[in-house]
Parts: sequence; structure tokens; C-alpha cells
Amino acid sequence: GAPPLAQASTLLERPQRLHPQTPSIMASLAHGGLPAVLPADILAELKDTATKLCAPGKGFLAADESAGPWLRAGHAEAKKIPDVIENRAAYRSMCFSTPGLSEYISGVILHWETLFQDDATGKPMVEIITGNGMLPGIKVDKAYDKCGMWGTEVGPLGHPEVATKGLDDLQQRCAQAYAKGARFAKWRNVLQLDPEKGLPSDLAITDTVHTLARYASICQSERLVPIVEPEIVPNGKHDIHYCAMMTEKVLAAQFKALADHHIYLEGCLLKPNMVKNGIDGTRASTETIAQLTVQALLRTVPPALPGIFFLSGETALDEDNEEVATINLNTMNKLYKDKMPWHLSFSYGKALQKTCIVTWLGKAENKEAAQKALKARSNANFDAVMGKYVPGSCASVGTDGNVKQAAGPY
Repeated sequence: GAPPLAQASTLLERPQRLHPQTPSIMASLAHGGLPAVLPADILAELKDTATKLCAPGKGFLAADESAGPWLRAGHAEAKKIPDVIENRAAYRSMCFSTPGLSEYISGVILHWETLFQDDATGKPMVEIITGNGMLPGIKVDKAYDKCGMWGTEVGPLGHPEVATKGLDDLQQRCAQAYAKGARFAKWRNVLQLDPEKGLPSDLAITDTVHTLARYASICQSERLVPIVEPEIVPNGKHDIHYCAMMTEKVLAAQFKALADHHIYLEGCLLKPNMVKNGIDGTRASTETIAQLTVQALLRTVPPALPGIFFLSGETALDEDNEEVATINLNTMNKLYKDKMPWHLSFSYGKALQKTCIVTWLGKAENKEAAQKALKARSNANFDAVMGKYVPGSCASVGTDGNVKQAAGPY
């Protein structure tokens, strides 16, 4: 288990500094218009970490599910694997030790349990990741309560609009995660779409962007690069144009909040949803998804931000989640790479792991084949970041055995 919470190092140990207007405090060129009291060495470290995470072609393996990832894979056989700590450790150590994975993956997002976990031989997970050439990251949000925010409408997820928990002790947890070896963090807020009910409400958007900005500022103060994730979930019957409108509204509000909270954009990353139709809405073409997604980002995301890493999002039962996510990313980079100022990449969970999980199925003898499946899909998404993926060229389990994935926060 995790050791007791550490003291929040950076802020509590830092000597008292003068008022930002005091002439004796000189802002560096990196500060620009940011407050001069922000330590220059922290800004430099954040930028260096973010630059490594945005290495050409590379993306994130999102391995931060609170339960066994096979429960969210949406596969009939996979969900039968017992969700016990030994299986979670065995599966994740297998993934992290995949030979050559760092050719395509720059960072691995961990759940709190995994950050402090060893594999069956006693080797720390963090050492497996760093020894294999990748950076460890940590999910620090504490999910949300489905009771939701008082007075808000019930959306397509079947519950009211929600607020994400975890700010109270975040300073201490970030310090502890950094001490354990984490160099970046992730926090997810969830927004629902319903045109008839006017969702997301202004209240939910305001809460989301403020919470994510507070999280980002705390992370940066503890030398962790924050991944900001204001996820608009695809559940519902809405068309792609409503998603485009609300994605632009949310991202515009998000970057205003980040500016208000003095976030150093060169040391920050974004994990947004793609602009897509609702799962039960009129299906849009891959080219339309690419155009409206890139257009929304160009209108709202400052060029100073080094990287954007998409979440894959849930897909309809007749769609291959892995292949669809890769093709969508490939289409964006193939059509618009020369028009985008940021690294446009992937931060996929199920969309990297599904075939790997179904190949593994909890059996040690399937380890090598499962690792090859994970590496192959990671390679496919590397190619997609380069705009060079050939659809259908990466083997996948497809839609065989598809069932509705586990619902709710994770």
C-alpha cells in the first residue's frame, strides 16, 4: 500500500518571496507575462518534461483504471477475468515491460495503486516503466459522485451533472507522487451533452474549468506536468455540430481559466474529446470528425501549449474502438498536420489495450502474444500521429464479443 501522505514540498519549503511588483524579483524570458514569483527552475523542468512527452509520433498509455482494465474493455470474455490486485499487477507489469514499447509510448498514466505497486518479482512498477524508456504519470482526481450537483438536469449518463473530487489533499499527493517518480499527472472532469436540456449547463462548465485550473496550478507547483481533461462524453443522440459548438465553448472557457490561474502553458498538456456525434446520433464521417475537431482546437487552444493527446471515448457496439480511434487520429494528422502548432497525439486506454487484453485473458502463457498486440496498436497510433496509418493494417479483435463497457467514473 501507499505510504502516509508526504509534506507538500515545493510550496511549504519555499522561502517567503516578495510581492510580485517588487523590483528585486526579475522575471525570466520564460515567464513572459506570468508572475515573477513562479520559480524559474520549476518552469524549466516542466517544459523539459512536456517536451519529452511530446516526442514526435509518441503518445500515452492510459493505464489508470481504478479496476482491472478488462472490465472497461467492453468484451464478453475479458470481463470474466477476476478483478483482484494480483491480476491487475500481472497485467500491468506485462504491459509496461513490453519490449520496445518506448518507440511509440512516451508516458504511462498510472492509478494510485499502481504507482506504489511491485510486480510479482518485487520490482517496482515505476522502475519497470523508466527502465523501459518511458515516463510515469499519475491520475490524481478522485472521480465524481453520481448524485451530481444540486439542481442540475439528468443527462445521457443517467445522472445529473457532476463535479470531480480530490482538490483538498492534492498538494500533498502531488508531492508524494513526484517523490515516487511520477513526472506528470492527469485529472478528468466529465460533461454531458443534451441539446433539449441545454447540457452542459454554464454551471457545470464553470465548475469544470475552475477545478481543472486549480488542479493544474497545484501540479505545476509540485513539478508535475498537468494533463487537463475536460471530457465531453459521447453518450446521447446529439449530432456532431452540437458537440462542436460545446467543445469550442468548453475549451475557450478552459484556457481562460488556465490563464487566470497563472498556468505555464509550455509545461501543460490537454486531453480533450474528439468532436463526434453522439453514440445514438446521426453518424458523421471520419473526415467530418477530423475537420470539426481540428477547427475547434485551432479556434481555442493557444500555440504555446506543446501537446494535445486525445481520449478515445466510448463507441457504438458495432464499431471497433481501437481501429476507429486510430483512423480518426490519422485523418486529422494526414489532412491538417502542417496547419497545427501542437503535437496532436493519443492518450488511449481501451483503444490501445483491447486486443491485448483479449489475447491475454489472465493467462501467463499468453504474455508474449499480448505484448505484441499492445506494441502493434501503439505502433499504429504512432503512424497515425505521423498521418501515415493504413486503415486495417493493424490486427484487432474487432467487434467480436463487444458488450457495453462498465459505466461510471473510473
